[in-house]
Amino acid sequence: MRKDLREEIKKLKKEKKAVILAHNYQTPPIQDIADFVGDSFELAKISRDLEERLIIFCGVRFMAETTKILSPEKKVLLPSDTAGCPLAEMIKERDILLLKEKYPQAWVVSYVNSSAGIKALSDVCCTSANAVKVVKNVPASKIIFVPDKNLGWWVKKNVPQKEIVLVEGYCYVHQGLSLQDIERFRLLYPEAEILVHPEAPSSVLEKADFVLSTSGMIERAKVSLNNKFIIGTEEGLIYRLKKESPYKEFYSLGIPRICQDMKKITLETLFNSLENEVFEIHLKKEVINKAKKALERMFEYS
Repeated sequence: MRKDLREEIKKLKKEKKAVILAHNYQTPPIQDIADFVGDSFELAKISRDLEERLIIFCGVRFMAETTKILSPEKKVLLPSDTAGCPLAEMIKERDILLLKEKYPQAWVVSYVNSSAGIKALSDVCCTSANAVKVVKNVPASKIIFVPDKNLGWWVKKNVPQKEIVLVEGYCYVHQGLSLQDIERFRLLYPEAEILVHPEAPSSVLEKADFVLSTSGMIERAKVSLNNKFIIGTEEGLIYRLKKESPYKEFYSLGIPRICQDMKKITLETLFNSLENEVFEIHLKKEVINKAKKALERMFEYS
């Protein structure tokens, strides 16, 4: 890596009046150079209000698509054209159509970890930070929740008054967390708080001290009187946690969990994307219009 690459990125960003958004799972160099770092919900809110016409999204495809949907007039770039999300690929548009046919009175609530096409077929979207609130507030007693079965289980547990239909999608990063990990780390660090992302298996969620989105984990670490935390999510968050709460200790639950797609974005791919304005997110106008309604409803119901 060229020593001055960071400076070149900053210079080019200024010249092009661009803004860099980065998810909490990005590598430290990407987080450090980004204008904004956050979880899906935070970045979705930020992207709506940006004045810049050129947005480089350091995350995975569905996140960049969400930004394009909320700001269709802007040019949105994804530094790696292969940075996808296996969870998002676990639900197809035909699956949604079949579910809607089977449960015609139900509302389709799609986790933002889904394609633009899935969002366009949904009644409302949600993130891990607001899923419980959104499902609780929508005017429907029956819900089709896609695509993450673990987050869906957590919502079902917290909104027992509604009938919730789940599908079999999961995040391979969080699915690897286990009850044995919880038990082992309870013995290693009995005084520590265990914070787990709701994409983890239900057996893990039941034994965690707190079930939180990545932004929720950051906030919990700040306000807690505890000084040690076990973090059950992708390892990239640890870096941000340490920056936000430098005098506290953070450990990954089990082995550090890595999202390979998140790590496809490097300073080199970011510079290339900014310099050559690749890889641009293109979506059909009809898809944007329908998906935007589902995303705007998310803000309304959360």
